Amino acid sequence: MVAHTVVTLVWQEPFTRGTAKAAQQRAELRLNDASLRRLEPDELVRVSRVTGDRARVAYLANRLERRTLPGDALGSIRIPKVGAAFAFMRGTGREALKRGPGHYSGTVLPGQPGTVGIAGHRTTYLAPFRELDELVKGDEIELRMPYGSFTYAVEGTVIVDPEETRVLRTVKHDRVVLTACHPLSSSRLRIVVSAKLIRSRTKAATLQVRGDGNVLASLPELAEMPQRLPVRLAPLTPQPRFRATN
Repeated sequence: MVAHTVVTLVWQEPFTRGTAKAAQQRAELRLNDASLRRLEPDELVRVSRVTGDRARVAYLANRLERRTLPGDALGSIRIPKVGAAFAFMRGTGREALKRGPGHYSGTVLPGQPGTVGIAGHRTTYLAPFRELDELVKGDEIELRMPYGSFTYAVEGTVIVDPEETRVLRTVKHDRVVLTACHPLSSSRLRIVVSAKLIRSRTKAATLQVRGDGNVLASLPELAEMPQRLPVRLAPLTPQPRFRATN
């Protein structure tokens, strides 16, 4: 038991590593397939009716979320400063976080205006967010989606109680917020890193089509999603609070 604890604190919990690694490999295959798949003719027509690149990205993001089952991969996250590169899943439930970082439902996806929220473990299941505490202002975080890539610059880090879900609220600029348990091997608090969007490269920009703003109201994929913050930061426990991610 002592040896197991030492291994966990020095590196990461060894017994969950294989499960998470296999899940990550499956997720990467799914994402590669999604990035290579072209829009069907009828879908291309629908996108062509949307005016402006930003609106098209919002359409594609909503389309992806509606077609992705909870626990399946949405995109990938890369943090060059600490060498992290993982697929992230839809949802922050226990099973989703066993496969990799998870996207908070109720927060937006990259390319939609607002705050993207992602939770991850620090000592188990490949420990994707183990080194969040090493990030400083200006460090970059990249989110790669089937419809484009989005780069964010770290603004700051705070330590909060699990119930402090206001850290996921919408602010005046587009951003990503990463959360994980703190300190290592404890779910007592949460470490929260926020980063501001500084650049993006989207496939929607390559769609040379004429837009018609009159059809936006008829596209359910563009309907504004109400923000529903969790009552606790991930991972969740039987009594709802912020997700606890060891």
